[in-house]
Amino acid sequence: MENFEKQNQENTNTEFHSRLDMTELQKSLEQVKAEIGKVIIGQESMIEHLLVALLSNGHVLIEGVPGVAKTITAKLLAKTVDVGFSRIQFTPDLMPSDILGTSIFNVKNSEFEFKKGPIFSSFILIDEINRSPAKTQAALFEVMEERQITMDGKQYEMQEPFLVVATQNPIEHEGTYRLPEAQLDRFLFKINVGYPNLTQEVQIIKNQHENKLEDKSDAVQKVISGAQLKTYQNLVKDVVVETQLLEYIAKIIVNTRENQFLYLGASPRASLALLTASKSFAAVRGRDFVTPEDIKEASYAVLRHRVMVSPEREMEGLTADEIIRQILEAIEIPR
Repeated sequence: MENFEKQNQENTNTEFHSRLDMTELQKSLEQVKAEIGKVIIGQESMIEHLLVALLSNGHVLIEGVPGVAKTITAKLLAKTVDVGFSRIQFTPDLMPSDILGTSIFNVKNSEFEFKKGPIFSSFILIDEINRSPAKTQAALFEVMEERQITMDGKQYEMQEPFLVVATQNPIEHEGTYRLPEAQLDRFLFKINVGYPNLTQEVQIIKNQHENKLEDKSDAVQKVISGAQLKTYQNLVKDVVVETQLLEYIAKIIVNTRENQFLYLGASPRASLALLTASKSFAAVRGRDFVTPEDIKEASYAVLRHRVMVSPEREMEGLTADEIIRQILEAIEIPR
């Protein structure tokens, strides 16, 4: 009897107790999903990755063919967060000043005044980012990385939280400009959005036929305040990552640099992005510690736009995702 009580006490002592209270965070995220679900059918992976990016305070590039709800999903996510929102439609004639703002001469006081552009908001949706030339795209370099802009020798800080969600079409190349690697590296995630499956397609058609989607976006409610989001982002920073998992992240990144199928490997910025995203994936799933599965889940969206497949392998049809999968399979998972 004494041995049984002793064993029971030992089992009780080894029970896991979460150090961080993720209850409120998870409840808020479920409410966000529910609000977006009023309009969007399917696309669970895109929505989850957007939530992870939101917690990570990282920018997102969404790539997919027209009509797969890239823009509307980003707009709906912005509606659930009570922060400033701006949408910028990138076009070939868009100038940097149309994004950042410009200095205008004030006749009354005979001085130049800086008029802020649409980038001065918390949630920025850039539609068709590859429609504008390099000069306009370059205007985003400083603001995306350092969250500030420099105009006429003066620095202007962005208000936190600050998140850029950009969309682009991978099929249509006429009138588009490829994003430079330096700009791609500033995105935490690149999310590839595919077509809905048969069941989801039927549901979309059914809802439209029954007019269920009419004005549904107006019914989407704000769920998270700016202060709450900042609290959640700080909470995610405290998620535990064991030393062997930090080494696991480093091995993945170093392997991309040594991989014979890749022309360009991932930079140290990718290591930090993978760490941050893994913490957020754990938080979204209600855990205050990272598992190897969180790292593997984050690897594709973090790395696919940061590596370049060698021309020979690309001609053979090998994709960045396939090479990332091979890398993850080749590296021993920490136990």
